[in-house]
Amino acid sequence: MGDPVEVVGLTVRYGDLVAVDDVSFTAAAGRVTAVLGPNGAGKTSTIEVCEGYRSPSAGVVRVLGLDPAADQRRLSERMGVMLQDGGVYPSARVADTVRQYCALYGRGADPGGLIEAVGLTHRAGSTWRKLSGGEQQRLSLALALAAEPEVAFLDEPTSGVDINGRDAIRGIVAGLRDQGCAVLLATHELDEAERLADWVVIVDHGRVVADGSLSELRRGFDEIRFRSGPDLDVARLAQALGMVASKVGADEYVVDAPPHPRLMAQLSTWLADEGLPLVDLRAGAQRLEDVFRRLTAGAPEREDRA
Repeated sequence: MGDPVEVVGLTVRYGDLVAVDDVSFTAAAGRVTAVLGPNGAGKTSTIEVCEGYRSPSAGVVRVLGLDPAADQRRLSERMGVMLQDGGVYPSARVADTVRQYCALYGRGADPGGLIEAVGLTHRAGSTWRKLSGGEQQRLSLALALAAEPEVAFLDEPTSGVDINGRDAIRGIVAGLRDQGCAVLLATHELDEAERLADWVVIVDHGRVVADGSLSELRRGFDEIRFRSGPDLDVARLAQALGMVASKVGADEYVVDAPPHPRLMAQLSTWLADEGLPLVDLRAGAQRLEDVFRRLTAGAPEREDRA
């Protein structure tokens, strides 16, 4: 048997519109795979096919060796699905809903334990409509966990969730991975993807433009990032260093180069000679957000490129 999620040559059309164009990737057991992309890139349609909620126009998708559409009933017993919003009756109470899901799956999940894990014990008697957006997300995650899933599809799991809630969700996702679950995560929040994912698939204009581990995607995208005076002349800095320099914020700058000691010394010396401060210096691989911008079409250009 191959990986728990296998997508081969997937194409999804809506009339004349090709939303997903020959997409292929896998999601392995014991790994968090993040599917990322700009709005309209095709990631939602891809995930919906994997969940069995949409049929492909072409290609093959297998989840736990089964066809998600044809074998939906068998597959639903072994996978957990967390929708971005909705899916719960407005007057349903937290404890009742979680108990019902655990009973329906019949996989031995403890309702009280799930409610505690997502931090909703104090809201167990509340209805869905009275929960905040972040609390609704936590309940949706608890319902996905009721399946004791072998594969989990999580759509924007931390959207609208406060800092403490995000920490709890990250811990839950890490626990799923450690138990051997294949977690497929869809999110717009690249910082969260960077914290949660072991593997990243980036989709743009319906096609896969990157597929690999975080370290693989960052390879070749080294930088030196720092803050200094707002009037720093990036053209002169670039000329002095012999490297590409960019202004990326009011007082934040980036030099596109590996952080070799000699280059770091040159930067410090130049700033000192110019009477400029050096604050918040960070060097090494770029953030996932920066790699994402480079790889996806239509990304905004950095200002004052030199």
